[in-house]
Amino acid sequence: MKVALASLLLAATLRADTLLVLNKRDAVLAFVDPAALKVLARIPTGEGPHEVAVSDDGKTAVVCNYGTGPNPGTTLMVVDVAARKELRRLTLPGLLRPHGIQAVGSRFYFTAEGSRAVARYDAASDRIDWIGGTGAEVTHMLVVVPGEKKIYTANIGGNSVSMLDLTNAPRQTVLKQIAVAKGPEGIDLAPDGSAVWVAGRTPEGGISVIDAKTDAVVRTIPTTTKFANRLKFTRDGKFALVSDVANNALLVFNAATGEVVKTIATGAGPSGIQLDEAGKRVYVACAGAGKVQVIDSGTWSVVGDVETGTEPDGMAYSAAPNP
Repeated sequence: MKVALASLLLAATLRADTLLVLNKRDAVLAFVDPAALKVLARIPTGEGPHEVAVSDDGKTAVVCNYGTGPNPGTTLMVVDVAARKELRRLTLPGLLRPHGIQAVGSRFYFTAEGSRAVARYDAASDRIDWIGGTGAEVTHMLVVVPGEKKIYTANIGGNSVSMLDLTNAPRQTVLKQIAVAKGPEGIDLAPDGSAVWVAGRTPEGGISVIDAKTDAVVRTIPTTTKFANRLKFTRDGKFALVSDVANNALLVFNAATGEVVKTIATGAGPSGIQLDEAGKRVYVACAGAGKVQVIDSGTWSVVGDVETGTEPDGMAYSAAPNP
């Protein structure tokens, strides 16, 4: 018993959890101690960094340098999380405006919004090893199902979700367009893999629920949001969180009933949503306020905040042990 307790205490001591926060206007990646809510370091990125993901082992992060209005971004930035430094900058092969990104192991799937495409970067081999077209405008965010057999992308300009079936890739990729709520942006896969939820960012948008087996919309949940930005399930799948930029609020939906069970007032411009590994804390990037707020998922109350820079948005969470 004493040995087991000692092992747990040692594991907790060795943990070096880090919250990574992109500050778009500053073009800076901030490394935050999520327990102390203190910025540990900041490093420069490319122009207009929008989203970031961390490898499953927590050691490597990849930043999508989206660019600015007149200058489309064309690079990914690879980061050593523990050392808090850039390892390399990868110039993309004809892909513009990398945006949404998700890691599976050491492979990073990302959208190329300006090229109507999705691609995969293998950090182990340091190369782009797959590219697929979405056939839709403004391919913004994405989710990858476990096993990497399917990808779903939210296409803001196409009012659709593109489903890419990779079962027989790279020889063959099956593409299906799914009509959803207008201006789809926030998207997430239910933890049990049963459904994909996508939130329309217009006031009349609502949330479209896609059955992951049939790839058809089986339910539309009405919303009162003015500008839904991100959608994120809690770790247990009981709730879906939606940030409303215009209303300065985070809405908590009961995933079973579709009802809003809590509306939490936030700082100005709530955008990115990130959970800690245990799912006990929710981090909301308030772009207009220049800070990340922390919400306790047990009480749905704001319990702290940290100023990270100008226009924080994309976030990722690393639970890597100390080297």
